[in-house]
Amino acid sequence: MNLTNLTTEAADPRFSGIDTMSVAELAATMNAADATVPAAVAGALPQIVPAIEATAERMQRGGRLIYVGAGTPGRLGVLDASECPPTFGTPPDQVFAIIAGGPRAIVAPCEGAEDDEEAGAAAVDGAGVGPLDTVVGIASSGRTPYVVAAVRRAAERGALTVGLACNTGTPLGAAAAHAVEVPVGPEVISGSTRLKAGTAQKLVLNMFSTIVMVRLGKTYGNLMVDVRPSNGKLRERAVRIVRAITGAGRAEALSALRQNGFNVKQAVVASRFDLTPQEAAARLAGADGRLRAALGERA
Repeated sequence: MNLTNLTTEAADPRFSGIDTMSVAELAATMNAADATVPAAVAGALPQIVPAIEATAERMQRGGRLIYVGAGTPGRLGVLDASECPPTFGTPPDQVFAIIAGGPRAIVAPCEGAEDDEEAGAAAVDGAGVGPLDTVVGIASSGRTPYVVAAVRRAAERGALTVGLACNTGTPLGAAAAHAVEVPVGPEVISGSTRLKAGTAQKLVLNMFSTIVMVRLGKTYGNLMVDVRPSNGKLRERAVRIVRAITGAGRAEALSALRQNGFNVKQAVVASRFDLTPQEAAARLAGADGRLRAALGERA
């Protein structure tokens, strides 16, 4: 295994004395290193944009977004996917993550699992990946065997494939239809890719899930109108959203939400047009669930 050409494994001499620094010096050093990450992501936008466009197009036809990773990248995939149901009202199987080593690897080290190519391919088979799905392989090095094998199998099954790495010219990028390579350079601690590389991956995954959901009509402007109000904070947010869109008072907005099962979109439509819950649901369905269209507004 040759890691010589991987910038994520390189040792930057600027950081060679971190064990002699004060806490304040270390914090400033890490902060300065982290500040370079957004520019690296910006440089990859020409790769990121078409990958997201292709993903959104497939998901509009019923496809799924599936992240695959090992170690930190796998956990970042789990984190991003797990936020979609409460934020955008997606079913659990529409956006989900596969992590090498299985669920226990989310909280416990399973480092050897990343080398198992057969397991990566088998996980894709087990998920029933098909032509409408998008599989995003995430690997800081761009060479993790489990992830590369999973992306290759997904491509064989007709899925759209994306390879997200923090090196260039990687096997993962070569295996994917869309290579998204964000070179962030050496880490403050050499090889510790949970640092800048992890930050870059989180930024890119934020773009993937958020932009795809916006394109699917999961927001009205910048309001999360498909939020699932499963706790007090989210119920209060739902009230504020209904009030912001309809201009209703708090009591009226809360009443509309209660009558419509705390479905924000339905409550807005019912309030705007004085409809029953059934009538509001039908109007939304006729607009493909897009609130702006249901309100008769131009996109």
